[in-house]
Amino acid sequence: MSTTTGAKNAGTVERRKRTQAQEIWRNFRRNRGAMLGLFVLAFFFFMAATGDLWIDQEKVIGMDVVNRLQWPSAEHWFGTDEMGRDLFWRVLYGSKYSLAIGFVAVAVSVIVGVPLGAIAGFYGGRTENIIMRVCDMFGAIPGVLLAMVIVAVLGTGSINLMIAVGVSGVPQFVRITRAAILTVKNQEYVEAARALGKTDGYIIARHILPNCLSPIIVQTTIRVAGAIIQASGLSFLGLGIAPPQPEWGALLNAGNAFVLTNNYLTIFPGLAIMLTVLSFNLVGDGLRDAMDPKLKR
Repeated sequence: MSTTTGAKNAGTVERRKRTQAQEIWRNFRRNRGAMLGLFVLAFFFFMAATGDLWIDQEKVIGMDVVNRLQWPSAEHWFGTDEMGRDLFWRVLYGSKYSLAIGFVAVAVSVIVGVPLGAIAGFYGGRTENIIMRVCDMFGAIPGVLLAMVIVAVLGTGSINLMIAVGVSGVPQFVRITRAAILTVKNQEYVEAARALGKTDGYIIARHILPNCLSPIIVQTTIRVAGAIIQASGLSFLGLGIAPPQPEWGALLNAGNAFVLTNNYLTIFPGLAIMLTVLSFNLVGDGLRDAMDPKLKR
């Protein structure tokens, strides 16, 4: 009996010594799917961050019409496209564009959506109604359609594509931040901060938002996956990054003309998108379970 009690006490002491971040990481490591997704994302991040240093640009954009439309082989692992460019190197190098678009677009959504959601949840009343009704208007329009309209107004290009995808994701962050704020804004530590004369902005930034980060972080990881799909879809429609830059959606668009004769041109970029999106979803689910293990139970 005493041995069991001692083991429980030792476990309790060990948990107390770990910081919150260490506890989250410990729970996250137990999720094999999340760790696999993290490994795949680490690979693509490495390609995106270091591709300019060691991938020869000639392999990415250099044309060799003599070897055009060759099927995958030992020399060209993913085959070659209609211009004779090696598809393997183009897919690897394209991670730079797709991941950058996904992260910058979500950063736009977070920068705009989180403050608006915090204001709506904290103040309530007419302010909340105005913000949420505007979000409802934007949310009623499908994200891809809204992004298409924004790109049509601003013009094509990587920057405009990031803005378009980012704006279309703002309503999601407004709603989830507002919901998180409503659960904590009446807590005792908020009332104590008001009693000390702290300003509303200080209370939101220092006391409320830090306690609402878990759902926002999880939503961010999931939204990055959605942003990559959305950006790839717009590039597939010719509204994204223009050739010859090997963004994954642009590669799909280029290979669409040969889908019946050389389907590998769409299979490999599609697999890259699928693996990246699946990995982000696995990591997001792992973070959700790690930050709030009760949800998993």
